[in-house]
Amino acid sequence: MAGFSLELTEEQKDLRDWVHGFAAEVVRPAAAEWDEREETPWPVIQEAAKIGLYGFESLADLFGDPTGISLQIANEELFWGDAGIGMALFGTSLAVAGIFSAGTPDQLAEWVPQCFGDQDDPKVAAFCVSEPQAGSDVSAMRTRAKYDEAKDEWVLTGQKAWITNGGIANIHVVVASVDSSLGARGQAAFIVPPGTPGLEGAKKIKKLGLRASHTADVFLDDVRVPGHCLLGGKEKLDARLARAREGGTGAKGQAAMATFEVSRPTVGAQALGIARAAYEYALDYAGDREAFGRPIIENQSIAFALADLRTEIEAVRLLIWQAAWMARNDKTFDAGQGSMSKLRAGELAVAASEKAVQVLGGAGYSREHPVERMYRDAKIYTIFEGTSEIQRLVIARAISGRQIR
Repeated sequence: MAGFSLELTEEQKDLRDWVHGFAAEVVRPAAAEWDEREETPWPVIQEAAKIGLYGFESLADLFGDPTGISLQIANEELFWGDAGIGMALFGTSLAVAGIFSAGTPDQLAEWVPQCFGDQDDPKVAAFCVSEPQAGSDVSAMRTRAKYDEAKDEWVLTGQKAWITNGGIANIHVVVASVDSSLGARGQAAFIVPPGTPGLEGAKKIKKLGLRASHTADVFLDDVRVPGHCLLGGKEKLDARLARAREGGTGAKGQAAMATFEVSRPTVGAQALGIARAAYEYALDYAGDREAFGRPIIENQSIAFALADLRTEIEAVRLLIWQAAWMARNDKTFDAGQGSMSKLRAGELAVAASEKAVQVLGGAGYSREHPVERMYRDAKIYTIFEGTSEIQRLVIARAISGRQIR
């Protein structure tokens, strides 16, 4: 038996170098422009599709890595390039994760390719969970799904808020309540196919960061979808609802939570990419910038701060890789490891980008340097896909075995 090793395989190293090259040569040169325009960077998405970085096959290869870390490597490198463009490219993967976690093999084959389109006409997809009154508290969801047995159709009604690619997506994956008396256990996920009447996206939200990524509310006005658009199928849903009514519990039956469990290490990897980019830029600047006759890196206050950041980056990466390996190999997050990875990475992204601005001083506060954009982009990672407070709640419940509130 081979000894324990954390060395990347040749395939993983090639992946890292490939995505890093794309991030350095294509993403970074375009980052400031698309941040200023606050528009979806379709030319960059198309370029990624042409080289095989954006699409069903590439994502399947990333998901197929039995170690679970290839997806994290790709996200870290891409978001090292720019978080706004990174989210424009990887926002679709959350919808794909929703289909993967709840759908049948036939549904994966039918709908996942339509999330991406092709290199000549790329598409994006949206995962619709959050609502104006239901963010972290998914049990408060008001969007309803009613079954029309005569037509074998589901009718979706409600409003979704803060949806990545909302309204511009080719495929919308919508989580709705089928039985509101069961709270989150009474929810299911549905595919809304392209061009379905009744689904409309509101105007793109103007955001602090991730400006190249489209975010909008989605309105569902009696949206009718065929019965086969229920992910997992009605027989499976009916069985799950029956168990819930009999008193069964468990997050794995919850459509939203099942997706978030899979995605949290990946979101952590995105935040890590921002943190690493900010740290590297500050390190280079500190080596070049002179004050009082010497480079500022020679001051302990600067050097120690950068040493701490590098230490945190290395530690958080290992935490992300552990959680990703556990998720890929169906290991139970017995101490909330998925939430740990997202929590530490999100807070590190904020701390690292803030420190980078401080190291650059007045220059860091200007748009002449990318650290101000990194600072703006980082903040969302302590908010979306579960706030830092929610992550701590998940961890506290896991380690205590108690329903802490």
